[in-house]
Amino acid sequence: MGDSLSAAYGLRPEQGWVALADAKSARYAFHNASISGETSAGGRSRIDAELARVQPDIVVIELGANDGLRGLPLRQLGANLGWMIGASRKAGAQVLLVGLQLPPNFGRYAVDFQRSYLLISQRLGTGLIPHFLAPLGTERKWFQGDNLHPVAAAQPLLADQVLAALDELPAR
Repeated sequence: MGDSLSAAYGLRPEQGWVALADAKSARYAFHNASISGETSAGGRSRIDAELARVQPDIVVIELGANDGLRGLPLRQLGANLGWMIGASRKAGAQVLLVGLQLPPNFGRYAVDFQRSYLLISQRLGTGLIPHFLAPLGTERKWFQGDNLHPVAAAQPLLADQVLAALDELPAR
């Protein structure tokens, strides 16, 4: 469940990290339920249908960037992510929460936003990638012209990071 970062925005679907991780891994099969522009509220409204349709063992939740860019209250983000985590667990799935970061010009809100993923993960006992785009640093070569969405060459780094985090989830 994700937004444009997982929906391969500006790329062909097969160039995105989800498709690359799926092709690379013999252990995990990925179903991409990501939509560009998605918010945590949108993910919350769709997750039950996706869980029923796919019946996953693991749910990767990469949502919240669009909430943050709109300055939505962090309590609302936390409630939506918590609800999706609970729904995933109720369906028998483990959860990997993917943390996101906002540009520094968001000030204290950006700090609290990024920290919220850690707090949610700790409180609800999920796997966590603290900052999804960390492997890319701030080098412009890794980003499209909007300086938000990774280019095709960056996608394997993101796929590898997610696969490593999935391998760290407790065995079931």
